[in-house]
Amino acid sequence: MRFYYLLILTLISVLCSAASCQSQQPDPHISENIIAENVVNETQHEPPRRIIAIGDVHGDFGAFQGALMLAGLIDNEFHWTGGSTILVQTGDIFDRGDDEREIWEALDGLETEAENAGGEVIRLNGNHEILQAQGDFRYVTEGGMEDYNEFSEGQVSGRQVAFHPGGPWAREMADNKIIVVIDGNVFVHAGVLMSHVHYGIDRINRETSQWLRGEGEMPIILTGENSPIWTRVYSNPMLAGSCDVLNTVLDEMGAERMIVGHTVQRTGITGACDGREWRIDVGMADAYGGPIEVLEIIGDEVRVLQ
Repeated sequence: MRFYYLLILTLISVLCSAASCQSQQPDPHISENIIAENVVNETQHEPPRRIIAIGDVHGDFGAFQGALMLAGLIDNEFHWTGGSTILVQTGDIFDRGDDEREIWEALDGLETEAENAGGEVIRLNGNHEILQAQGDFRYVTEGGMEDYNEFSEGQVSGRQVAFHPGGPWAREMADNKIIVVIDGNVFVHAGVLMSHVHYGIDRINRETSQWLRGEGEMPIILTGENSPIWTRVYSNPMLAGSCDVLNTVLDEMGAERMIVGHTVQRTGITGACDGREWRIDVGMADAYGGPIEVLEIIGDEVRVLQ
């Protein structure tokens, strides 16, 4: 019996060895690699996009070109070199200078090149864009008037035909927004107030575009000193309580900061309200003789390029 007992134990041992019956401990290195890989995947985020904001250029092609080169967005032949950068021009391309049309058409080309490179060009309508659609040409230069002579109809000037709602250049401006929000940054020509938020940002943009296409009336909210294209609540110097207004608006919109043009900053781009507002109209056009400066935003980092 003992012989058979030993024989059975031997057979069990052989079979168990062949079947890997012994308990196998996990490879600690494999386990660590899996955990590390999961941690990386869970915490990996897209890098913040680079945004360049340029303020009022008022028909000065040289100043505008200088601003783009300062930001590294174009080469000497005016081709896009900004890669995935987002360029925001906050309005007032028109009036005070002869090069309005040249600037606009150059932006058309950059828009296509930027899109092909993964970037974007965004134009906003400022008060001087809207003035054109209203037929208010008091700030237009002689050269600016002549640039649209091809659209003349009898006694009606070419500029009036081109920019009248439904006209070819008014329809061009209809593609622009009044207010745009990008990665927590609110871009607008003059400023966003709570009345604009309550009215509806999308509604303001939509109704303005419809009017410029000749499909409706001019939105009343674009008129008056509290309009998003006319207000100076966030101008320099700040009015008492302006930071409180700004903070309320930004918190309501879930945004971090607001970037505005419209009011010339004689000392260059200025920040206010603990960095929640940036004023980028430095009067770079020849009509004002200011410096060429642009604002760069990358995530939470904001800096002035001079």
